[in-house]
Amino acid sequence: MRLVIHNNTTMKKTVLVGLATMAAGILTVNAQNTRFQGMEDVNKVVDLTLDSLEKVKTARPVAGSSRKGSNPVLFLVGNSTMRTGTKGNGDNGQWGWGFFEHKYFEENKITVENQALGGTSSRTFYNQLWPDVKKGIRPGDYVIIELGHNDNGPFDSGRQRATIKGTSASDSLVVTLKDGRNKGKVETVYSYGEYMRKFIRETRALGAHPILMSLTPRKRQDEKKNWIPVRVADNFGGWARQVAQEMNVPFVDLNELSCQKYDQMSAWKLNYHFYLDNIHTSKFGAELNARSAAEGILACTHPELKPLQAMMTNTALPTTGVKREKGKPVVFITGDSTVKNTDRDSTGMWGWGSQADRIFDADKITWINCAQAGRSCRTYLREGRWEKVYNDLQRGDFVLIQFGHNDIGELGRGKHRGEIPGTADTSLVSRVVLQDEAYNEVVYSFGWYLRKMIDDCRQKGATPILVSLTPRNEWPDGKIERRNDSYGKWYREVAEQTGCTLVDVHNITADALDGIGREAAKDFYNRDHTHTSLRGARLNALSVAIGLRRTGCELAKYLK
Repeated sequence: MRLVIHNNTTMKKTVLVGLATMAAGILTVNAQNTRFQGMEDVNKVVDLTLDSLEKVKTARPVAGSSRKGSNPVLFLVGNSTMRTGTKGNGDNGQWGWGFFEHKYFEENKITVENQALGGTSSRTFYNQLWPDVKKGIRPGDYVIIELGHNDNGPFDSGRQRATIKGTSASDSLVVTLKDGRNKGKVETVYSYGEYMRKFIRETRALGAHPILMSLTPRKRQDEKKNWIPVRVADNFGGWARQVAQEMNVPFVDLNELSCQKYDQMSAWKLNYHFYLDNIHTSKFGAELNARSAAEGILACTHPELKPLQAMMTNTALPTTGVKREKGKPVVFITGDSTVKNTDRDSTGMWGWGSQADRIFDADKITWINCAQAGRSCRTYLREGRWEKVYNDLQRGDFVLIQFGHNDIGELGRGKHRGEIPGTADTSLVSRVVLQDEAYNEVVYSFGWYLRKMIDDCRQKGATPILVSLTPRNEWPDGKIERRNDSYGKWYREVAEQTGCTLVDVHNITADALDGIGREAAKDFYNRDHTHTSLRGARLNALSVAIGLRRTGCELAKYLK
């Protein structure tokens, strides 16, 4: 543009004022750039999801596409802690909690739609993804907003996703983007709190109900190098709460709810709730956060949430249904078909857990056989069977842990129950295809699963006891088979690593069968070399009792 100044006083004054105004504007922008500093990227995690927005659009659901008839939709707006990666399918072992949130809502009344995307801040989600999400929102819907993990770094370069810290409604910053496909674009940046207000106002304008949540916890090491959860009450958590109160919006302190659960865990257990880094959760952590979110919604007293709460389900913790008697501890028996089988026909197959009444004193202790045929440590955990035992545990209880017969096998085929051999603290991601369901699963070593169960028991004040697997009816070199160089070795290693009592049923029963000989031993098995007859089940139960007495553990006091 060419500026022409005519030779008259009025025009000169007008031009000078205009130039002064322009200069003031430039100075204001520069002052803003100087005054506002981007928050430090404490996560140190590079998430490039947004660098391919077109790929992102094909991977995420079209907003509102999950709606059934005229039912409402619960939209989830967040980052990688809610939906990890572009696909959000755990293919790298990391999971976002949004994948599991649908379990807590009745699908015939409301659908849960995960619109979250890894790498987004409140700013980038609002600018790049929110316009499309709004297209699917209808009156009566709900929108959970949980953002903030990525609201750091530079304002105008790199990921260009930082917001101004705090909740000020007046602070803003004009920047010219320096990188990526939006290079050269001029953008106004607002505070974290102001972006929350924008989400809230626009959700309400569509007739829907916004819900603010604080961030999921990260983990860090304390001065003793123990893993502890990171609370955000002084920053993002506090800012979200402040905006929620200001705008009368339901607020769920997801961060604190999950941190309280982490506080009860060992540092080792907290650590495996994350995977590959200190912010992204494993399936364990994602499921924990999903339950915390559901519990927070259910406990919230804001009247706007009453209709949503009426559509919730599965909020009670799953349990075994054990019937306790006052003053009596419970012994939970876990394992596979050698512990629990059909246990009915006198000529059929029996597990030794069915004979618990022959060894335990019912006047002193209650027992429940929670074993299940065909299970390995991995599948017992995957199917939620261990979770039921864990939820029922009380201080003073006992847990007998016996697996091994089904823990052998290829990881990516068949029944997908095999584990990594040995006891190392290691893992890998395996693709599981069962019937019509396909998903990714992190698989650990046999010893890792045992250590997890032991650690869980101790967290609840219960006593874990390892029970080595029963011997098979195979007789190389005239002696019954022993697995002391594999599962026996691994049981011993875990017992030494954890200080857990080990009842060596494998060798106690094997010694007894060696003593009576191969032919006579046939009566102790039924149909194959693994499953026991009623007589075999009684022998193994007796071996458990003998082993408990030999170890001198507390449970031995409750034997007949």
